[in-house]
Amino acid sequence: MKHNTYLCIDLKSFYASVECVARGLDPMTENLVVADPERTEKTICLAITPAMKALGIRNRCRLFEIPKHVKYTIAPPRMQKYIDTAADIYSIYLNYIAKEDIHVYSIDEAFMDVTDYLDLYRLSARELGLRIMSDIYRTTGIRATCGVGTNLYLAKVALDITAKHAEDFIGELDENGYRTQLWNHRPLTDFWRIGSGTARRLEPYGIRTMRDIAEADEDFLYRLFGIDAELLIDHAWGREPVTMTDIKSYRSHTNCLGSGQVLGSDYPYEKGLLVVKEMMDLLCLDLVEKNLITCSVTLHVGYANRFNVPSAHGTVSTDAETNSDLLLIPAVTDLYRQIVNPNYPIHRINITCNNVMPEEYHQYHFFIDGAQLERSRKIQQAVISIKNRFGKDAILKGMNLEEGATTRERNHQIGGHKSGE
Repeated sequence: MKHNTYLCIDLKSFYASVECVARGLDPMTENLVVADPERTEKTICLAITPAMKALGIRNRCRLFEIPKHVKYTIAPPRMQKYIDTAADIYSIYLNYIAKEDIHVYSIDEAFMDVTDYLDLYRLSARELGLRIMSDIYRTTGIRATCGVGTNLYLAKVALDITAKHAEDFIGELDENGYRTQLWNHRPLTDFWRIGSGTARRLEPYGIRTMRDIAEADEDFLYRLFGIDAELLIDHAWGREPVTMTDIKSYRSHTNCLGSGQVLGSDYPYEKGLLVVKEMMDLLCLDLVEKNLITCSVTLHVGYANRFNVPSAHGTVSTDAETNSDLLLIPAVTDLYRQIVNPNYPIHRINITCNNVMPEEYHQYHFFIDGAQLERSRKIQQAVISIKNRFGKDAILKGMNLEEGATTRERNHQIGGHKSGE
């Protein structure tokens, strides 16, 4: 029986490496952090170089946590440059592997099913991984690490745990090697999909390793974790039934469209409402541009951490599926006033349009004039056209100019960080 072979390739300290290459520096020897110097010392570093990790500094540390005696360069985030570099590296993957056999897991990590390529290239999986890594470094100056496994899980674990200790930065595992090398490895949180919460729940029962999980009573694990125990048990034995074909053929039964932001400072009640209106307005434009509609919106508002109170959370439904700002902005405004406590400052906001579907399923709203909705839609389409042609700041609403509005700042961000344009 032919076994599958997978590669999992990770770009080492990607953001920091991109910044070092741009400056002609070696990330293996240079101290550099990617962080926004315009924010406070509490800002989280998006990445640090391997040289700083070698000093024992945490990857996602805050600036003030870096020891004062360590000298380093601060590079402001340039998200668009990182996206462009990642696209260049993806094109390198395509020189070796068809897109049907590549799954981009994150901006700096990708899985590849190389089962049918090894005979073609007359290479082992390790040799193919080394060739791709060498091509990435030669073309972009970015170093990579690689995991090789007989399933997706083992490739990921080989990358995360064993590759970092290998001279050639490649780790390789099959099920037997996994049990021999890593069954007694600690901590559990080094393993893919095991977070600190899972580890804490297992600790009181003396379960501290993958071997402990494999040898534990399965009924007990199902009582503790429910259906999630199935994944935990499979991974404890080094098994993973999901294949690249499964990933490529997966289609979600429902879809949503959302937006979220962490505010730069704690906002009072009315300023928080202003941001909610801005976010809903932009989501309406996204829905129109993508020809989607929704019939419900969920709002999640997190208060300042110092108050230690539960977040506000609620959902509002509309009478019919829509993407109109005339309907959705008032709906989410009413929801905000119902669920948010005006006595606590706001720090986080998330809005989700639920169960979005193609606009062909649109039903007319009985309580608003159809001509009014159509006029509003034409305005939305005109706004989208202007923004796409002249930039996001080319047309703004009055609320975007009010004190506390965030749209103009977010127009120059990607993923909440400066785009670097």
